[in-house]
Amino acid sequence: MTSPLLLPLEAPTPAHICPLNQACSYLEQAAQELNLDSGVLTILSYPRKVVTVSIPVKLDSGEVQVLAGHRVQHCDILGPYKGGTRYHPAVTLQEVSALAMLMTWKCALLGIPYGGAKGGIALNPSHYSVGELERITRRYTSELIKDIGPSVDIPAPDMGTSSREMAWIMDTYSMNVGHAVPGIVTGKPISIGGSRGREMATGRGVMIIVREALAQQGKSLAGARVVIQGFGNVGSAAALLLQEAGAKILAVSTGSGGVYAKEGLDIPALKTYATANHKQLAGFPGSAAITNAELLTLSCDVLIPAALENQITEENVHKIQASIIAEAANGPVSLNADKELEARGVTVLPDILANAGGVVVSYLEWVQGISYVFWDEERVNQEMEGLMVQAYHQVVQQSQARQVPLRLAAYTLGVGRVAQALTDRGLYP
Repeated sequence: MTSPLLLPLEAPTPAHICPLNQACSYLEQAAQELNLDSGVLTILSYPRKVVTVSIPVKLDSGEVQVLAGHRVQHCDILGPYKGGTRYHPAVTLQEVSALAMLMTWKCALLGIPYGGAKGGIALNPSHYSVGELERITRRYTSELIKDIGPSVDIPAPDMGTSSREMAWIMDTYSMNVGHAVPGIVTGKPISIGGSRGREMATGRGVMIIVREALAQQGKSLAGARVVIQGFGNVGSAAALLLQEAGAKILAVSTGSGGVYAKEGLDIPALKTYATANHKQLAGFPGSAAITNAELLTLSCDVLIPAALENQITEENVHKIQASIIAEAANGPVSLNADKELEARGVTVLPDILANAGGVVVSYLEWVQGISYVFWDEERVNQEMEGLMVQAYHQVVQQSQARQVPLRLAAYTLGVGRVAQALTDRGLYP
């Protein structure tokens, strides 16, 4: 399927790794498996709304700079739009559109009453002061003020953003409407209505899905050899929780490279070291330096790409030695590489399942915020685990019933639920 979006202002991306083409391809495969009506498929191929705004900002130097911000709202058939806001130099409308579509299927798969959205600004946060980032975030929010809201579209943190940016978004929105609106964002500080357990949620979800997949194979986390690409919020949380459960973390990396230890890394000590050394891992005691390319090809039981998309491609897929790949990042395995891994019998835990812990706890935070009743961390973790485990076993059952890979099984469940809701609601007018 060729994407219906026209994106003439962006540099072309090769079709086989274009995130939007890849997302549409998975949708088309699911539609074919489900024998969906062509009209329903066409509707689901288009985002409901695409918003691009100019963000003028006065830098600390006095210079005025204009950035481009995006917010793509894919589908709200099941409920309000939901999706992160990322600050990264590689942000494009193509990427944001693909991620918004994936969020739709992810929410439906987990049984969460949300539709998919995603936002972003193409910038490197490290190149801006805190004051500049605040002005950028507040102006971005102001430009989107008519397109977001607690029952319309609820942003959340993503790559390059955190609870700090969510606090600025909440305050800006609240000041514009004249009263505090904690439900406008999720992933905000606990002091203003955030949820306990949110910081570790995506990494915890990855750990739960890996645990369930190993159990399906008659194995356990105890002694499992794990390699993780990415040591940010998701990768470090997954590493810590997996190690606490008995797994051996052989290697982790950041964008500048990683470290490897045959007997396993001490993750709490590595986190402390990374913080003290500006996120640099090189030189960590008892480890050897390793490149990101080398890390992906290590012999291990579980490989967790938790960085950017398209890390496992046609160029390196033949070197992959893991028996399980858990997609903690969005789209880390390209379309053709995915086919090769499937042919080799490698278990790929798809992103719309493996990294769904974050949106699950975002939903739980939203529920707490709009009800003004807040839970302790134990309850949040229990609620999230229940939804993650349920979704995993539904995907496995669908895979076995249809004799399809886990990815296609997950998509048939997510897409099928949205398509059914669309059919039941009918077409307006």
